[in-house]
Amino acid sequence: MSLFTVTLAVAQDPENEPVVDFKTTEVAKGIYMLSGENGFTGGNLGLLVGDEAVVLIDDSMPQFLDKMQDSIKAVTERPIDYVLNTHLHGDHTGNNAAVSDAGAHVIAHDNVRKRLIQNGIKQDNVMQPTPKNSLPVITFQEAIHLYFNEQPMQVFHVPHAHTDGDSVIYFTDANVIHAGDVFFNGRFPYIDIDSGGSVNGLIDALKTIVAMSNDDTKIIPGHGELADKKALKTALEMLIDGRDKVQGLIDQGLDEAAILAENPLANYHEQWNWGFITTERMVKQLYRGLTETKAHSH
Repeated sequence: MSLFTVTLAVAQDPENEPVVDFKTTEVAKGIYMLSGENGFTGGNLGLLVGDEAVVLIDDSMPQFLDKMQDSIKAVTERPIDYVLNTHLHGDHTGNNAAVSDAGAHVIAHDNVRKRLIQNGIKQDNVMQPTPKNSLPVITFQEAIHLYFNEQPMQVFHVPHAHTDGDSVIYFTDANVIHAGDVFFNGRFPYIDIDSGGSVNGLIDALKTIVAMSNDDTKIIPGHGELADKKALKTALEMLIDGRDKVQGLIDQGLDEAAILAENPLANYHEQWNWGFITTERMVKQLYRGLTETKAHSH
């Protein structure tokens, strides 16, 4: 109802820009997804609440700290105990310092901490050393399990996928998965090759999540609407087909410009193209990922 009202108000008054905020969706008992409404608030957040602990999955960007906190407070009075970073990008780790200062412990894969230290973080458009309170304080190599609120969580690493520090969170009893940016629902994914991501690693990660899912699994993507196994498989099939098409053209000896001219992803343009990863940029990512992997295989 509120969505309808907002749309109506906007339609009547074009001057009245809709406010960017979080929309909270209950996915299972005590498990919520917080996603951007009327605009971009960073990656989709996951939230586990209960009497034992509050666990936040990713923490948006500094400009949305107040709105994020308000959305969490609307669901639970308890402070945040733990934050899981699905990977290092600033739209998922932007409020690490604020949540740490408020008493939460940040958990992430080893490579997230390493890369945050190496790369620094952007403040006022300048790269600065990452402050200590922005860094994960609990890190793991392969997996870590959390047992709170009768909702066990398996947090496991998928190597060289979106980055080299991606974690997928599987609520085993609730049959809910937070995939982080390994899964962009209904839009071309971003493959951060400079941060250790790879085309085939991303495909393998999606295959892993598909294998864990059934028709009732609810999947929170890093970006896009709440999804199911069917949406996940569609993204996987698009990626495999895109990879095979681009690889076929590489095998014919075509360079990047010639492959772009062939427009191998034309069939996907209408549904998958979006502002950040256009069809052209997706082809470039596939080309770079497939040619560089051959040159420096891990």
